[in-house]
Order: sequence, then structure tokens, then C-alpha cells
Amino acid sequence: MAEFVRLDSSTSRHTMDKSITLPPDEIFRNLENAKRFAIDIGGSLTKLAYYSTVQHKVAKVRSFDKATKVNIPLYEISVQEEVTARLHFIKFENAYIETCLDFIKDHLVNTETKVIKATGGGAHKFKELIERKLGLKVDKEDEMTCLIKGCNFVLRNIPHEAFVYAKHADSEFRFQTTQPDIFPYLLVNIGSGVSIVKVESEDKFERIGGSSIGGGTFWGLGALLTKTKRFDELLQLASKGQHTSVDMLVKDIYGGSYGSLGLTGDLIASSFGKSATADKEFSKEDMAKSLLHMISNDIGQLACLYAKLHNLSRVYFGGFFIRGHPVTMHTITYSINFFTKGEVQALFLRHEGYLGAIGAFLKGAEEDNPNQYSWGENYAGSSGLMSVSPDMNPMQRARSGTFDMLEMDRLERQLVNLPLLQDPSSYIPDTMDLTEDALAREYWLYCFEEALDGVVKRAVASQPDMPEAAERAEKFRQKYRHKLQTLRHQPFAYGSLTVRSLLDTREHCLNEFNFPDPYSKIKQNENDIALKYYQKAVKSLEELSWEERQFALVRGVLAGNVFDWGAKAVSDVLESDPEFGFEQAKRQLEGSKGPPHKCALFFVDNSGVDIILGVIPFVRELLSRGTEVVLASNSGPALNDVTNGELQILTERIAAMDPVIQAGLREDRLTLVQSGSSSPCLDLRLVTWQIFHWTSPAMHVAKDVITLYSLPSRLDKVLAQVVRERQTDLVIIEGMGRAIHTNYYAMLSCESLKMAVIKNSWLADRLGGKLFSVVFKYEVPAGKPSQGSAAVTPS
Repeated sequence: MAEFVRLDSSTSRHTMDKSITLPPDEIFRNLENAKRFAIDIGGSLTKLAYYSTVQHKVAKVRSFDKATKVNIPLYEISVQEEVTARLHFIKFENAYIETCLDFIKDHLVNTETKVIKATGGGAHKFKELIERKLGLKVDKEDEMTCLIKGCNFVLRNIPHEAFVYAKHADSEFRFQTTQPDIFPYLLVNIGSGVSIVKVESEDKFERIGGSSIGGGTFWGLGALLTKTKRFDELLQLASKGQHTSVDMLVKDIYGGSYGSLGLTGDLIASSFGKSATADKEFSKEDMAKSLLHMISNDIGQLACLYAKLHNLSRVYFGGFFIRGHPVTMHTITYSINFFTKGEVQALFLRHEGYLGAIGAFLKGAEEDNPNQYSWGENYAGSSGLMSVSPDMNPMQRARSGTFDMLEMDRLERQLVNLPLLQDPSSYIPDTMDLTEDALAREYWLYCFEEALDGVVKRAVASQPDMPEAAERAEKFRQKYRHKLQTLRHQPFAYGSLTVRSLLDTREHCLNEFNFPDPYSKIKQNENDIALKYYQKAVKSLEELSWEERQFALVRGVLAGNVFDWGAKAVSDVLESDPEFGFEQAKRQLEGSKGPPHKCALFFVDNSGVDIILGVIPFVRELLSRGTEVVLASNSGPALNDVTNGELQILTERIAAMDPVIQAGLREDRLTLVQSGSSSPCLDLRLVTWQIFHWTSPAMHVAKDVITLYSLPSRLDKVLAQVVRERQTDLVIIEGMGRAIHTNYYAMLSCESLKMAVIKNSWLADRLGGKLFSVVFKYEVPAGKPSQGSAAVTPS
């Protein structure tokens, strides 16, 4: 979370009188490339949105023509510049609007921008100021339309956007998984007043009610009662207060509970009821707490009444009245649970304050069809959800004057659900929620901190011809370490904290400082070495009986999976023993003849030994049995995982020396797809695949350059089409990140096989094994006879 700051760069004409500084270009980023602006100005906060093109480095793989060149690597990976689209959202107090607009003007060099979309009450109040400062025409948009557009956008595109607040649970924040269908729902937008909107589809919504008692009431009455003029200071006072000093409770009237009516003694019978009879002064904190309870209870009751009236079970709360404040969220939740007996769910939003700004931006971007794309939150450039409760956050800083930021990257393809998920609405990709498991959280945060030096070393080594790489790597180290420190104190900052989100955040930070593929050199070397042993490995397999071969193939996949530079136990061995080989890996690890499957979908893992000597022989066996195979690999780099671009080249090389693989490609029985992911983990809710078609044995891709995009751990739309067309009836998921950290409990509608080697001693202990134990989990959907079981087998 960025602190609110002095804009003290030499290019800015104004400064802000605050003690903590942060370079303004870390807040208003890429302004020189801004193409479109939108602004939402409320009573106290301004929310600015803009679209920019971002130039950053990407890894591109290019194969060499082996027919004409000798003694050169199989392929090369170069770092090149590429332009992608990004959305920026910044929130700041209206008190600083002139300074912020001045800074934007000073750095807004793109003269193509002529109009700024504006919404909110301040779009009228500050129209003249905005036009004068920025030299842009203000085009006002309907506030309610913008609000709904923004809400739909975040619910669709930001995983763990919505959450339930449970004050007395181990983890107060319980995040909801992204649902395939977000409609219908009730949106209760709490600004100065309250608007209640029934949303039935993207463009069909109706304001069905509201109230004049909202955020403005809390602020106004709070100022009169406490003489405190700042909204956030009122919330701070409320956090410290005891409402029972001011409110009259049921037990104050009846001496206890009112059992026949189901009223407990601690229920508020009359807000501020004691202030009329008690002859004493009340503290500011107690009055603020009582006031916050009164207004939050009122809003909660109104919301549940409208939800019941319109038969809606989901109620989202937007606006910026709530601000992640525990007292407010608990009171609203309690009120709704009390009046609906749990039939209606109160849901809060991580980016509640941005809805109007996002909607205004989308209105201005309709000609670009932004809804045809999927968007992903960029953790490197986004602030996290922060509690304002002093006792919940040791790193707490004053909220007044805070810059809050959200950045989202446009993904080049649309993401959809994998059709093979048994129940997409209940699918949770992550095996362990570190938000709730404090011991696991501390362990994994420690692991990522310990691994940081190694990642920095690899990042610098991946760019030997760039003298400034060491400086950028140090900046990466500082930023990622700060993210880890933030997550230690605020594990809920970006939704549910998982091993997957820690990995994704690291990838985002690496890309932020132009390290798209730190393990590129390692992957190239391991691929070249493994290819030399491929034919020998296949020959030895062919000499075995059927039963022996099946066991050897499985052992081969698992042994190959040991070669994972993302696991410290393995990287330590590989660093110290460069001769560590495939046969040694087999020694570290100590089916039935049913009809063949029609099509197997195989999510692969690491480069080198894993893919070439482990997976491809396994695939070869499936092809020989008559099973079609779809190999799904990462779209972009992550650790030493094989990418789709690399796999295309490797498969072409293997096909040149293996007629089984060659025939599989030529007959379209072996298909390569990119998963859309740039993570060692795998989220099956959203998929996007691009197919690679092999054309002939003589094909060379020397002219082809394949970009390794940076995408979140989600999947590509084309993959879903392939799965349906091929009638996939077997899914194989390989590797610790994909099969253990994620998808260990995933239920699929077809048979599935999850294989991994546990390369972390703590995780092995949790699963009942030890280091280099094996997980081999064969699952059959309900209704089919079981052919396998889950196992953690000690080495």
C-alpha cells in the first residue's frame, strides 16, 4: 500500500505536507502513454482511472535450423521490448485534487487525449477545475450506470474480489471464488446516502430503493458529536470506542434477554438510549462507535429487506463508506444474518471505492470492446486491502491522505471455465489457504524470503549482456521483500493468501523490473542435455514387458519431476552436483490393461529431464495405445517450467528422431496447446489455449519467433474448445505446483491422474511422508468403478 506522500520530484510544482515520501511516478505511472482518462469524484475522495500502453521486456524463443547449422544450441531466448495494455486506478483525497491534477498535466505529454469521462457529484463541482488544469473536455456519465459497469467488471476479472467478513473466525476475511455467472445480485452503494440497485444482467438493472442515512450522515453527525472533521479519524475513534456506554441494550430494559422474542441481552434496544438519562460526559470514541453501529445496522436491515422482497441471496456493498473497516462490516453482516437467519449473504468488495471510476472508464472505452478481453490484477502495481483496526495491523499507518492503487493488465485472449470441472462453482484451485493457516503462512513466507537471493542471482545471470541488470534485480528484491512483509501482517491484502499467489506476485515483480525469464539459460542447457539421452531412454523402455514398462514410465515421469529449480532442496543439489542425473533421480524415489482412453489432456511441468525423458515417453505410450494426447504447457515463463514456445521446438526435434511422435503430430493425434498461465500453479476455472499444428517432418521454425507472454495462473479459451472437440476423458496433472499446491482436491468430470514428487520437507511432513515422497493420485468420477487411489509414498 503506497503511503500518501509529498509530490517532491523536481518536475512537480507542488508539495504535500506529509513526512513520508514516495516518488510520484510510482503512483501516476505511464502517464506519457495514457490514452484515455476517467474520473469519479465523490464527497471526499477522487478516483482516477486511465488506460496506458506499457513497454516492457518479454522473452522470445526462436529455433535454429538444424539442417544448415551445426554446433549451436537448439534454440535461443532473447529479451525484447513489447507493448501491452494496462489499466491504472488511483484513489486520493479531494483535498489534494489540484496538486494531483497539476502533476498529471506536467507529465501528460500525449496530446491525442481530448476528453475525460467523469462521474460522481464532483464531476459537476470540479468540472471547470479539471478542464482548466488538464486541458481536457469533461464528458459526464450517469453515476448509477458507471457503478454497475464497474461492479460487474471487478466481479468477473478479479479473483477473490468479494469476501465475507466473520469477526470471530480464525480468518476474518473469507474470500469468494469467481463465479461463472455473477447475476442476479443486489448492490448497496453507500456514499453520502445509500442507493440499492437490483442487477439482473450486464445492462439490466434498476434502482429499487435507498436511504438518506448513509456515509454523509455518519460524517456529519460524527463531526457534530466529536468535533472531528475527517472521516477516517471518525473511523479510528469508532475502532477504540465502547458503544455500550451510550447505547441502551435489551438487558438494560429487561435485566437480561427477552427469550420469548428471541432477543439476547446484548442486542441494542435503542441507539444513544443512555445519553438521555445518564448524567455524565461521553467520550468521542464511544459516541463514534455508537453512531457507526446505528447507521451500519440501519443499512444492513434495509439491504436484507430489499433482498428478501426481490428474492436475492447475494448482496454486495460498494461505495467508500466501508473502507475495509471491521466494525462496519461486522455490524452490517450481523444485521443481515439476524434479520434473514442466514438466507442472505453480505459480501464486501476489495475495490469498493473504484466501481464508479472503472465504470466511467469502460463507458469511454466501448469502441475498444474492453469486455471481449480478460483482465488480471497486477500485484506489483496494486495496493492491498488494509484493515483500519489498530489492533489488527502492527504496520498500521494513518489512513488519512492515502494513495490507494489498482493496476490491471489486459490479457490477449479471453478466459473461460475448463469444461471438465465437475462443479465450477465449488472449485477451489488452492489446496491450502495461508490466510487461515498461521503456521503454514509463516513457513511459506519464510521459504520465499529464503529463496529471494537465489532468484536475484538467476535474474542477473539471465541477462549477462545488460550492465544495469544487477541494479534492476536489487530493486526487484526490495519490492518483493516489501510485498512479503506486507502479507505477513496483512495476509488478506490480495484475497486468500496461497502458495500460488506468492508465486504470482513474484512473477509480477520480476516482470516489473524486466526479468521475464530468469531461468532461460538453465532451461536451454537442460533441454540440450536431455535430448541426447532421449533415444536411449526409449530403446530401454521398448525392451521391457508391458507390466514393467508401465511401472518404468510412471517412475520416469516422477523421477523427471524431481528436476525442479523452484524447490530449494533440489536446487541445492543441482547447484552442488552438476552431474546429478536421471538414473540417480530414479533411485531417489523408490494400471491396469483396460481399454485406451480417447483423449488425454496432460498439464506438463519442468523443462529438461522432466519433459523430455519423463513426459514424452509417457505420451509416446499413450499414442501407441491409440489415445490422442493434448500437451498443455505454460504460455509464459515461470521458474524452469517448459513454455509452449519451447515445447514446440523440443517436440519438433524429438519428432525428427522418433517415428511415433512424428506420426502423432502428422495425424493430429498429438496436439500442443498453451495453457494461458505464467505460473508454476494452475487455476482450472479459466482457460485459454492456442494450438500448435505440426505440418511435416521437414518443418523448421527458424523464421518463427514465439512470444512468452506474462499471464496469471489461469487458462485459455481455445483449450476449452479442444477439450470438447477431442472428447477428453483423462486429465493428467504433473508437478508439485499444479497437482499439490493447486488441484490436489479438484474434482473433474472425467478420470484424472495427479503425479508429483514432494520436494519440500515441511510439505511432505504435512502430507504424512518425507522429502522426495511420491504422490500418485488416480481418481474416477462418482458412478464409475474405481481403478486407483491417492497415495503419499515415502522414498
